[in-house]
Amino acid sequence: MGDWGFLSALLDKVQSHSTVIGKIWMSVLFIFRILVLGAGAESVWGDERSNLVCNTNTPGCENVCYDWKFPISHIRFWVMQIIFVSTPTLVYLGHVVHVIHRENKLREEQKRNPASKSPKYTDEKGKVEIKGTMLGSYLTQLFIKIVFEVAFIVGQYYLFGFFMERKFHCERLPCTVVTECFVSRPTEKTIFIIFMLAVACVSLGLNVLEIFYLLCKRMSGRNKRCKNATYPGDSRYPSPFTVELDSAHGTRHNELNRAFQNRWDQSKGGLDGARPEP
Repeated sequence: MGDWGFLSALLDKVQSHSTVIGKIWMSVLFIFRILVLGAGAESVWGDERSNLVCNTNTPGCENVCYDWKFPISHIRFWVMQIIFVSTPTLVYLGHVVHVIHRENKLREEQKRNPASKSPKYTDEKGKVEIKGTMLGSYLTQLFIKIVFEVAFIVGQYYLFGFFMERKFHCERLPCTVVTECFVSRPTEKTIFIIFMLAVACVSLGLNVLEIFYLLCKRMSGRNKRCKNATYPGDSRYPSPFTVELDSAHGTRHNELNRAFQNRWDQSKGGLDGARPEP
């Protein structure tokens, strides 16, 4: 696990700038991929080449058959998968560090000049709010991770299949005849293959779910802002007017009220004068 320490330390920094689903994805990556790969899978595949037995005495035939059946080791394939899937997250971390550094400078400038531009994406504690450009960057790395996950799942199927066969037949040169080869511990290897495939599918599902979560959250926030813009104030029964009268409109309104009141008083006085005396 010492070889994964640097990558784990970098990915751990992303957790404070991710969503809840992103934190779950990171836990799945650490526990069920990196930890399992370092603790158990390497010991299972450590004797993959040395314990391969082929019914042949032809020099070089066994090596050629192994290379034909396993163009890349399962361990190295999963290591490449973890690195490729983690790379977009590390790029996003670089963007986060850049934004935090830039907005810390804005805060220092704002202390000297209160009228200067205020930070947009971070708070006083340096925590990033996923919106605007940061939301686009976060969604981009999620889409790239989905592409990599799907590509490696399909690649694993075409390279190895999803089950480890107990034996296979090889007729590659320099093998003079069709040669039978037997794989060591096929059942145990099949269990690991299915487990790593299931974890990859879970990670893929979490990435898709996180995209929907962010999009729904953005739409909900936009609808809330539109509602507040349409009905300003905290009244339970909001006014149908979307803007308030300014001072000029208020003065004009008062003048109209006074004119209407004077006219009403005059008409009322005329009616009282025309009323017959008792």
